[in-house]
Amino acid sequence: MFGTSGIRGAVGETVTASLGVDLGRAVAADGAERVVLGRDPRDSGDLLADAVAAGLRESGVDVLDLGLAATPTVARAVGWRNADAGVAVTASHNPPQDNGFKLWNPSGQAFTEAQRERIADRLEDQAFDPAGWDDLGVRTSWPDAADRHVEAIVDAVDLADPLSVVVDVGTGAGQVTAEALEQLDCDVETLNAQPDGSFPARPSEPTAEHCEGLARYVGATDADLGVAHDGDADRTKAVDATGSFLAGDRLLALFARDAASEGERVAIPVDTSLAVEDALDAVGVGVTRTRVGDVFVAEVAAEPDVAFGGEPSGAWIWPGETLCPDGPLAACKLAALVDERGPLADQVSDLPTYPIRRANVRTEDKRDAMARVEEALLAEYDDVTTIDGVRVETAEGWFLVRASGTQPLIRVTAEARDESRADELLETARGYVEAQT
Repeated sequence: MFGTSGIRGAVGETVTASLGVDLGRAVAADGAERVVLGRDPRDSGDLLADAVAAGLRESGVDVLDLGLAATPTVARAVGWRNADAGVAVTASHNPPQDNGFKLWNPSGQAFTEAQRERIADRLEDQAFDPAGWDDLGVRTSWPDAADRHVEAIVDAVDLADPLSVVVDVGTGAGQVTAEALEQLDCDVETLNAQPDGSFPARPSEPTAEHCEGLARYVGATDADLGVAHDGDADRTKAVDATGSFLAGDRLLALFARDAASEGERVAIPVDTSLAVEDALDAVGVGVTRTRVGDVFVAEVAAEPDVAFGGEPSGAWIWPGETLCPDGPLAACKLAALVDERGPLADQVSDLPTYPIRRANVRTEDKRDAMARVEEALLAEYDDVTTIDGVRVETAEGWFLVRASGTQPLIRVTAEARDESRADELLETARGYVEAQT
C-alpha cells in the first residue's frame, strides 16, 4: 500500500474517503494523541482531509488543521506544535486525478519503513480503537502555520544584497517561497501563483520540459534566477539567469558542496550521477548512497556526520533545519548562493557532466528475474550494492538494474566518464537482464 512517498493513487479507486477514515484510525491506534493535518490544492483534498480528521477524532485524537499548506509546512508543524504525527493530503508531483497521504514524525522526517508497515498492518487487519462518545478528539485550525514557516526560513538564510527572483508556484501550495524571499528583501515575481489542483498552467512535476515558460521568462528579463515547485512544494528546481534549466544532478552537487565540509558525508540515492560523487570527492566530502526516495535519503541524513541529503528529482534536505524535503527553504538557500558566489551558470561551470544511458526490459516476472540478475552480478563483480536494485561499480563508471515500482519493466541505467564506455556498460547490464527474463 505504501510507496516510498506514502500512499498515492487515483481518487475514487486507490485513494478514497473510506481509506482516509481508516488511515486516521490507524495513526491513532499507533499511539498518536495529537496530529497535524494539511493538504495541497487538489480538488479532492478537502474531502480526504475531512475523512482523515474524522478517523482521528473518532479515535480520541486532537487534530490541528492547517488547511491548504505546503507539505514541508505540515512536516515542520508537527514539531512546532508538539504533535505526535502529521498527515499531508497530497500526491506531490502526480497528475490532478491522483491524491494520497504522507505521514510525518515530530523531527520532520517522514514515517520510516517500520512505521509505515505498522500502519499498513493496522489498515489490513482493521485494528482500530474507537473512543467513547464523550472522549472524541477536537479539530482546531492554525491559519498562521505558513507565517511560522516563512519565519524559520528567513532565520536560516542570509542575503547581503537583494536579488531578482522569479518563482513558478505551479498553481500549487508553494506561496511560502515568494513570501520568504520578499522578507529577505528580494524583488520577487510569481508565475502560476493561484492555487488550482487541476494544474492548468503546467503539469505539477517541475521538469525541464514543464518549466519552459519559466526559463523563457527568466531569460528575457534581468532576473538573477528562477525557481519552480511541484504541487505540494517539497521539490524545487532552478533556472539560471540565462534561462537555462539546471539538471537535478548539478543542483544536487551545488547544494551539497556548499552544505558539507571536508570529512562530512552527503546522502544521495543509488541512481545519482557519478559527477556528484566526483565533485564532492574533490573537496573531501564523502557520499552514502541510499534507496531511491526522499524517505530513505532522510534516514541517512539523520546520522550525525551527514550535512546534506538530496535527490536529483528536486528533494533537498538540510538536517540541521529539518529532515523533510523543504522546497521553499531550498529556493531561498539557492538565492543565498547566488548572492554570495555569483551567477548559477558560473557556479556550475566547473562541475563535470558524464554521459548517462537508460533502457527498459519488459517482463511479467520482474521479482524473480531481479533475484536471478542479482545472483549473476554478485558472482561476476566485486563492487556491488543491492540496497535498491543492483548497482555495479567499475573503474570507468557504473550501472544500475532496478525493477519499476509501477510497470512490468526492469530499468537499466549506466553512466561512465566517456561515451563509448557508457554504451558498453549499458549493453553489458541489459545483457544480464535479458538473459534472466
